[in-house]
Amino acid sequence: MQYKMLGGSDLRVSRIALGTMTFGSQNTEAEAWEQLDYALTQGVNLLDTAEMYPVPTSPDYQGASEAIIGRWMRARGTRDQLVLATKVTGPGDLCSYIRPNVGLSAACIREAIDASLERLQTDYVDLYQLHWPERQSNFFGQLGYVPGDRADDGVPMEETLQALKVLVDEGRVRYVGLSNETAWGTMEFLRLADKLGLPRVVSVQNPYSLLNRSLEVGLAEAMLREQVDLLAYSPLAFGVLSGKYLDGARPDGSRLKLYPNYQRYLTDQGQAATAAYVALAAQAGLDPSQMALAYVNSRPFLGSNIIGASRMDQLRSNIASVDLTLGDDVLAQIEAIHARYTYPCP
Repeated sequence: MQYKMLGGSDLRVSRIALGTMTFGSQNTEAEAWEQLDYALTQGVNLLDTAEMYPVPTSPDYQGASEAIIGRWMRARGTRDQLVLATKVTGPGDLCSYIRPNVGLSAACIREAIDASLERLQTDYVDLYQLHWPERQSNFFGQLGYVPGDRADDGVPMEETLQALKVLVDEGRVRYVGLSNETAWGTMEFLRLADKLGLPRVVSVQNPYSLLNRSLEVGLAEAMLREQVDLLAYSPLAFGVLSGKYLDGARPDGSRLKLYPNYQRYLTDQGQAATAAYVALAAQAGLDPSQMALAYVNSRPFLGSNIIGASRMDQLRSNIASVDLTLGDDVLAQIEAIHARYTYPCP
């Protein structure tokens, strides 16, 4: 396993992180423990979760992912070996059942961290992330920013950062991060932190894969210049880049078979790009999933690559991608495909 310090922090994180949004829905607790045990033996030390997990979120099992991790850590005695990351839910109807006026106010953040720490059975989290912005912005596949009335921006960023500072001062949170954030949002959080003496964010967790490299346009420069690292999520685009969904296939037990509404990476352009990447992998004698992950692993702005798996064979293969270095010829051909299918899936 490879490691690096995350952003401007002293958190030493593995190049591969284990995402847990399937724990408690698509994966049983026993399956989750098997994944956690194996990942730890392979040097994976960063676990990523969220108060709203598992996904699709539901009041029937919301919080189950954190609770499973908490029981596993307590039984195995592994807390001190881990960098534990979780998230507070942003505003909107998606998770309105979690608490009244759900969002990034000081009161919501206090309630959220209390509940997360209880489920995780720990006194602190290493990285606490804002799951999505309070203000109107582009995330979850939105394109074409439409400016709204600033009066509708919701809780001011200053209030959110001040609430996070209280948690840092209390020792309940070590570092803070963003998720589903833009270049402007990242820079504004950094500006306010420097101006007001509040915590600087050390990471941004955004989608990044061969089918969605849009953050390279503006956010990558901001991250590299400001010592903010990417935590890449959906690096296999919901498993699409494995090629298993080509030609309309929907394997039994797969995420898109179970949840057919997840169409984000199934656009016509996305499917054409996927076919080209899968063909390139076959030509190069590579597993298409490992090739896609190895590309993400190679990016200079990457802190950690968040993989997820529903089966152990997938997990073993995904973690092993850390040992794959793509040759110059393969990288050049990836760029050629990208030039033909640029940002096919937002």
